[in-house]
Amino acid sequence: MRVHICAVGRLRTGPERDLIDDYLKRFDRTGRALGLGPVQIHEVEDKKGGGMAAEAALLDRVIPKGAMICTMDERGKLITSPDFAQTMGRWRDGGCSDLAFIIGGADGIDPELRARADFSLSFGKMVWPHMLVRVMLSEQLYRAASILSGSPYHRA
Repeated sequence: MRVHICAVGRLRTGPERDLIDDYLKRFDRTGRALGLGPVQIHEVEDKKGGGMAAEAALLDRVIPKGAMICTMDERGKLITSPDFAQTMGRWRDGGCSDLAFIIGGADGIDPELRARADFSLSFGKMVWPHMLVRVMLSEQLYRAASILSGSPYHRA
């Protein structure tokens, strides 16, 4: 199952980029044997200031056709890391070939795009900067692969 992180905004070099690169490299290495990955990052930027609707149109262009859509949203479902791993495993085993995680811009995700999502995931009731959401999602992808592989990385 190919994984796509579709995000509003460009990630520049710095500590967030380093963390994301490290976790995604670990995920690709661990997930390959499990049928997970690789991860591809798709960044979009609304340079004309069209707001959420314009961002949604740009995101829509980078979401692979037929992909399962998972929005990252504070209104989404709160689940544990093992539950996230099991959910990803079910999606993979159910024949999902592309999984797209959607990370909105400063104003969030357009309601129409949010309504099209197959799943909505929350990292808590607080709002997180989109760059940190990318880091946290990258780490959780690696953690999910390590849980599914039986690695001791996750200690609960």
